Amino acid sequence: MSYVIGAPCIDLNDQSCVEVCPVDCISSEAGVDRKSYIDPDECIDCGACVEACPNLAVFRSDQLPADAATFAQVDRLWYRDRSAARALVNAAVPPG
Repeated sequence: MSYVIGAPCIDLNDQSCVEVCPVDCISSEAGVDRKSYIDPDECIDCGACVEACPNLAVFRSDQLPADAATFAQVDRLWYRDRSAARALVNAAVPPG
């Protein structure tokens, strides 16, 4: 089980979740990424990120709202192919 960062993070990218993560499994490239990404292979399912997020953007992967399901794929993909993950973010929420 892991957590996923959904659309409410896009273009707000608050770093509170990063600061509280005990295993440093949340990443993004400042000035490049529109959201942060949780590594599902490193996440220990502690939930600290949920409590810290002021945007209500973090969800358990098994409790994702239907409209956020693609973000589980996006977060996983970012750790293998950042450009592809960014393209999915832009497709889900076009830059404005």
